[in-house]
Amino acid sequence: MKDRQPSEEGCMKKAWIGCAVGVALVGGVQAQDYPNRVVRLVAPFSPGGSTDVLTRLTGAQLSNRWNQSVVVENRVGASGRIGAEHVAKNVPPDGYTLLVAGAPHAIGVSLFRKVNYDLEKDLVAIANIATFPSVIVVHPSMPVKSAGELIALAKKRPGEIAFGSPNIGSPNHLAMELFKTMAGIDMLHIPYKGGSGQMMGDLLGGQIQLASMGFPPAVPQVKAGRLRALAVSSLKRSPVLPDVPTVDESGLRGFQVESWYGVFGPAAMPKDIVSKVHADMQAVLAGTEMKAKLAPLGAEPSLMSTDQFAKFVHAEIAKWAKVVKASGAKAD
Repeated sequence: MKDRQPSEEGCMKKAWIGCAVGVALVGGVQAQDYPNRVVRLVAPFSPGGSTDVLTRLTGAQLSNRWNQSVVVENRVGASGRIGAEHVAKNVPPDGYTLLVAGAPHAIGVSLFRKVNYDLEKDLVAIANIATFPSVIVVHPSMPVKSAGELIALAKKRPGEIAFGSPNIGSPNHLAMELFKTMAGIDMLHIPYKGGSGQMMGDLLGGQIQLASMGFPPAVPQVKAGRLRALAVSSLKRSPVLPDVPTVDESGLRGFQVESWYGVFGPAAMPKDIVSKVHADMQAVLAGTEMKAKLAPLGAEPSLMSTDQFAKFVHAEIAKWAKVVKASGAKAD
């Protein structure tokens, strides 16, 4: 009886099975050993803003958990697109360069005429970090002490009151566009490039009259009396500013704008490493230390599975597309 020779098809099938097993084993070893060197966490906005503060908090907590250095790298410009594109297109997908991205990037999908990466296809959504509101603040010279009074004044002076925003299409920009639309008022938008630093200077100097801002830059100025807080953008009051009402309770029922940021990586990251980073992020967010550090930002930890986070990102892209369309905003 002749020995049966393996067919070409059978050899190929065994080769593919062997490769698959090998990749799985290597991936498992990588995840067990990860991280064994410095991890870079890209913050796509300027130092000092809410995104940067959140990125540094996250990096410090992961560094403690991993017993490994986590370096925050600010790659600023193009309303967060430069940093996001760098991680999506230009780094090895090995988990050693990660990105903190969020609502501005979901907005950018529909706002910008050209985006050189796909938020859902070129990046993997690993773990949401937190959601947090903004606060509408005015220069003390403004004769208003509530959102209702601001609306009444804007109706008397259409197009005269100027509000600033850091980066066109930021959540704070669109929060004010939504405020205008819901209130039926016209105010002048003054966009600033590169973050909130210059805008804050002009607001404190009275060159612009108001802005929607994140808590980290706004709260110290409010407590010092250099700015006046009118309303917060969430549906419930913030414990950081408990005496400041929400926009909703000030008369614009249903108004809610909250920023969110999470950790992303290149789409081709090994699944075992994605799972490792996600599990460690969940442990960090569930800890009392991270909750205590998020509280001054007005932020709350957001615990989600990777699938839930991916679906959340998809829903946010769709939600903000409607707001962008209604506002008529477009940017290059």
